Amino acid sequence: MTCPDKPGQLINWFICSLCVPRVRKLWSSRRPRTRRNLLLGTACAIYLGFLVSQVGRASPQHRPTAERGPRQSRDTAEAPFPEIPLDGTLAPPESQDNGTTLLPNVVYITLRSKRSKPANIRGTVRPKRRKKYALASLALGQEALVGPSLQPQEAARAADVEVPGYIQRGNLAKVGERPWSLIPGPGVRVGGSDTQLPKARESNIRIYSESSPSWLSKEDIRTMRLLADGAAVGFQPMSSKSQAHLLVLEGSTSGSVPGCGPNPCGLVKQPLDMSEVFAFHLDRILGLNRTLPSVSRKSEFIQDGRPCPVILWDPSLSPASNETHSSVQLTWGAYQQLLKQKCWQKGRVPRPEGGCTEVHHHEWSKVALFDFLLQIHNRLDTNCCGFRPRKEDTCARNGLRPNCDNQDSVALAHIVQRKHDPRHLVFIDNKGFFDRSEDNLNFKLLKGIKEFPESAVSVLKSQHLRQKLLQSLFLDKVYWESQGGRQGIEKLIDVVEQRAKILLTYINAHGAKVLPMNE
Repeated sequence: MTCPDKPGQLINWFICSLCVPRVRKLWSSRRPRTRRNLLLGTACAIYLGFLVSQVGRASPQHRPTAERGPRQSRDTAEAPFPEIPLDGTLAPPESQDNGTTLLPNVVYITLRSKRSKPANIRGTVRPKRRKKYALASLALGQEALVGPSLQPQEAARAADVEVPGYIQRGNLAKVGERPWSLIPGPGVRVGGSDTQLPKARESNIRIYSESSPSWLSKEDIRTMRLLADGAAVGFQPMSSKSQAHLLVLEGSTSGSVPGCGPNPCGLVKQPLDMSEVFAFHLDRILGLNRTLPSVSRKSEFIQDGRPCPVILWDPSLSPASNETHSSVQLTWGAYQQLLKQKCWQKGRVPRPEGGCTEVHHHEWSKVALFDFLLQIHNRLDTNCCGFRPRKEDTCARNGLRPNCDNQDSVALAHIVQRKHDPRHLVFIDNKGFFDRSEDNLNFKLLKGIKEFPESAVSVLKSQHLRQKLLQSLFLDKVYWESQGGRQGIEKLIDVVEQRAKILLTYINAHGAKVLPMNE
């Protein structure tokens, strides 16, 4: 029993010591219960009841404090870890003179092992709040194609990511649902009818900082904006047998392209060829720089408004044959002999009897690595001899697989150079396949390859491939949305990352060399 330490408690204890004995004596004694005794006993009983009620009120006041402790500890344990920027440098923010901090890199996406919500995409410079001023008409010139996007709120809502200073939680289906359309009126002529583009709309290439990702050059960004946003002045099929079309854009380019004239052109392919866009960004991130710029574009006169890949039509490419679409004619057997000669490596001029072409030896290493990651077989394995094709694959439909008994005579396809640069290849027709299982990968693509490019292998080893692909593909708004946003893009990256691990294991197991190939 503790001694009370407050004056009020002393008084209560004193009254209780007087009342309790008197009440007990009153009810237990044989004396007559007079009116005075009854009043005194009732007063003591009321006072005791008051004390009991006060004790009942005071005791719960201490419970929240005791209960609050464990709850706070649980909240602290459940709180997300601080965001760790994975921008390739892992450097802390740089302090400015005015006390603010400058976030590193252009755009970065934070990654967590278990994401409860999509990570943030941020820019070096926070976008300012501004009214939706109408952009200058793209038909007036190309200056409007170079500036950054002016509406990061809508783009962030479409990607379900955060942009500092703007509200999240947008609806993906509502943003970008309506593509750019052609409105009848005096303006651009397309297919024999007078049409024109709307004068004000957001760019489909979204960059929320002063500079683009380091692996994309200024020319890449300019071309991407041209292909995604440029005003169309013509649309015509490539040939009577081809399903591809040429999209003639407003502007001027060096040289003249058949069907395009002095205007720049884009090759529009089928919606099923959308992996061409992924291939372009992967090529730039790996440091190969062998594909042509490619974007996704919507239009009401292209595939009923469905997004399609649009690839830059380059007039500097060497003429290709109609059968193999190649400027270099090679069979599989000649290609394997050519790899042993190591043509033009270290500046050595090959012997005439060696069977070398004008293509540098390192180019074949880049082709093999690139085609393996995307499982592109229509360049080095046109008959699908290195894997089990599906019924819908072109080689299976055309009955080419039985020709695998004599592979040395099978011709390679889509081996193209530039007229002014025959030493290097240009990767065309880069339709990849993400649904091929690991036990059905085409390792024939790597046959005869003893060296691999250091720039590409270092990216695959650095664990930053996912982060860079997310940053790069986010620029193309139409492609990002057509693949289901970040959730769909992550699934494609999962496939490529797993193939990258298999490729690195193959390189180590076969003792292949990793060499700088930036000549």
